[in-house]
Amino acid sequence: MADRQRDNFAYDRLPPRELWPELIFDLPELRYPERLNCAVALLDDMIAAGAGARACFIGDDAVWTYAEVAERVGRLANVLKARGMTPGSRVLLRGPNNPMMMVCWLAVERIGAIAVATMPLLRARELAVVMEQAQIDLALCDHRLTEELERAAGMAKSEAAILVFGDAQGALEGAMREASPACPPVDTAADDIALIAFTSGSTGKPKGCIHFHRDVLAIADTFSKHVLKPVADDIF
Repeated sequence: MADRQRDNFAYDRLPPRELWPELIFDLPELRYPERLNCAVALLDDMIAAGAGARACFIGDDAVWTYAEVAERVGRLANVLKARGMTPGSRVLLRGPNNPMMMVCWLAVERIGAIAVATMPLLRARELAVVMEQAQIDLALCDHRLTEELERAAGMAKSEAAILVFGDAQGALEGAMREASPACPPVDTAADDIALIAFTSGSTGKPKGCIHFHRDVLAIADTFSKHVLKPVADDIF
């Protein structure tokens, strides 16, 4: 697996294979192809199926369709690449559950980088541990949450740049407007690392759990499909 990503930091820190949990993918809907990018499956494939004009994300002041989200994801993906992000790079995400935060996540996955999403409630002490353990290469942060992240960067002695979105100046959005919306997705493997999810650290230091691209889809194809049972017109 390690040679599939140019930055092998996360792979090199996986436990030995014999210590992994047994991963059972014997349901028909879980028999994923060897090459799989979860951002493509969640966005591009939906548009190809005719959902381009349908609402994808609903925010406080806007509704973004699948096609509009895809354009923003492509632009941001090119901004990330221009910032030197490559497959395997770790990109910290800090923001509320809003459309722009989701665009950030999808753009990171599209280029084969690794998303390290953090909860807005985390403070500098917890964020510093995340930055140190994941060796963050870049951070995308909502303008309302920068103070604790900047403090954390100082505590972790991190040199990762922080790109701010959602402010009046629109720093990240400005860079996106200058970027092309066309960004071919990286041909990731189903077991390439998509994200590192950290615990909150309430009982000690935050601990990171690694998830593959296929794991992201498995959540939708198991819990969502069989427990939530959504239909096309449902809104979450």
